[in-house]
Amino acid sequence: MDNTFLTQITNGRIEDVETGRNGSFVLVSSRDCPNCGRDLQTIRLNVGSNTVIMDENSNRIPLSDLRTGMMVNAAFSNATTRSIPPQAAAYVIQVVGRPRSDNVTVGRIVDVNRQNRSFTTVSDGNLSSVMRFNVADNAQILNAMGRPMNFSNLVPGLRVRVRHADFTTMSIPPQTTAFEVRVVR
Repeated sequence: MDNTFLTQITNGRIEDVETGRNGSFVLVSSRDCPNCGRDLQTIRLNVGSNTVIMDENSNRIPLSDLRTGMMVNAAFSNATTRSIPPQAAAYVIQVVGRPRSDNVTVGRIVDVNRQNRSFTTVSDGNLSSVMRFNVADNAQILNAMGRPMNFSNLVPGLRVRVRHADFTTMSIPPQTTAFEVRVVR
């Protein structure tokens, strides 16, 4: 399609999805973004009521179905802001791939080891569900609003959803590597 008002991304990765009082957006990183500048570029696609969001089969889906890690093709306005990251109005966002499934555990933090960058959770008060998570250096730690937060803000009593490796050690408690920690309400 030759349209001077439109820019397209193919095989972009969703880095963040947010809905709030100031609108909704999808943060997408891509190597194939013509007008975006550098080799790997991130752009904030502002989602409005006219934005069409589709799954892999071209069925319309709500914004709430989009997840971090999904691969998408997107068409958006050629008029972008000069902010970092640049922003543009999104016309079409289509999911073309989903991230490999990781294991997810939801539990309440009962212990934090700041020296070893790990924490222990228990799910639903069930002592047989105790798990120790070693937080990877590149792990995302997000607050309940989906915004980044520091490891030092993880404290006993917080309820968290942890995306982690599919292996565990044979130790007591079992241990695994956490890739993403998100505070849940």
